[in-house]
Amino acid sequence: MRWPDRTGVQTLLSDFAGPSVTPPVPNRLRFDRAEWAGAVADLGVLVPIAVALIVKNGLAPTAVLLPAGLLYIVAGWVYRVPVPVQPLKAFGVIAIAKGLGPSEIAAGALVMGGVFVVLGISRWLDQVVKIFPQPILRGIQLSVGLLFCRLAWALTTEPPHEFSDHAYPIEWLVGGAGVVIATALLLRRYNISLLLVALAAFCIICRYQGPLRLGPSPLSSPQLSLQTFVTAALVLVLPQLPLTFANACLATADVARAYFGPAAQRVRPGRLALSLGLANLLAGGIGGMPVCHGAGGLTAHYSFGARTGGASILIGTMLLVFAFALGANLAAVLAGFPLPILAGLLGVSGLLHCCLLKDLRHPMHWALALAVGVTGVVSNLAVALVAALLLWWIGKAVVKLSKRS
Repeated sequence: MRWPDRTGVQTLLSDFAGPSVTPPVPNRLRFDRAEWAGAVADLGVLVPIAVALIVKNGLAPTAVLLPAGLLYIVAGWVYRVPVPVQPLKAFGVIAIAKGLGPSEIAAGALVMGGVFVVLGISRWLDQVVKIFPQPILRGIQLSVGLLFCRLAWALTTEPPHEFSDHAYPIEWLVGGAGVVIATALLLRRYNISLLLVALAAFCIICRYQGPLRLGPSPLSSPQLSLQTFVTAALVLVLPQLPLTFANACLATADVARAYFGPAAQRVRPGRLALSLGLANLLAGGIGGMPVCHGAGGLTAHYSFGARTGGASILIGTMLLVFAFALGANLAAVLAGFPLPILAGLLGVSGLLHCCLLKDLRHPMHWALALAVGVTGVVSNLAVALVAALLLWWIGKAVVKLSKRS
């Protein structure tokens, strides 16, 4: 039994996610207002992790933004669609929670970089993606969407102490985020993210205290040893690998095709692995923030107006300006970013990312995607992927054998 082409659930999701947009010409870059609006839409993950790594882990501010800015510019130029750049989420959260220093973080970035450069050069990922059916890829994307929503909730209910807003009542932060989410969903076709970020910039200026020192922060090579690499590999890299493999490479390529069709022909898992791998080698070499691509970030850029790689180049250039012009004051500047706006943008991206399930047709496909997505959030994404792949291909084999008999 199959569902009709359009069910009530699918209609609701389609209306919520918005109409499809004709893919742009692959080689054309734009730098108009819509690209600017999409460019600033994915700050909800980057800003909190960047501030925490500077304040709690002692990373140099310029080194935190430099790899992200360069990778954004390269991604925009190479892929021609708004491929995002984000911190390594599991990696960053663990490093912050355990208070690891710049050396362990740098070692982890070098290990991640080496692994994904090898995967990218070998083109192995371009072959592996063929064994992942669409329901499992949609499950990965659901997991990321739910993770974004959970992070948005945590920003308002457990506000990081590094931010100025942490002293405000939780009710105010949650209510403010709710207003931002509602406003962004209703007005996102009118480049509302630009207004929200402009409001955030005004708040940052009003909250900043002390002298403003221009120029970059000092860069230094990390102190590395065998023990540092072992610690980084076991504590930081192993928990991150499944998420980067599934989300940054496989799911990002799939979402790019869903949004842009033929215009996303350059976005392949192997290329994504190579670009993020090279960026992490740079991050490890200068003691910076490890980075990756991400399907959720692509939804954020796309949903608020980005249609070409111009958005990636714009935000990358902005990050480089901040890194070199305000590096010495970066932590204090970003700490003034209003949490309701960060959480609101992040929550909208998460909700819209979950709507990618709208193109699933069969009820069993929905069930498999939901199982992968929920398990990936509450337990372990690697376990969810292995179990889903076994169920899918064993089921296919059983059906094939039954037809033969």
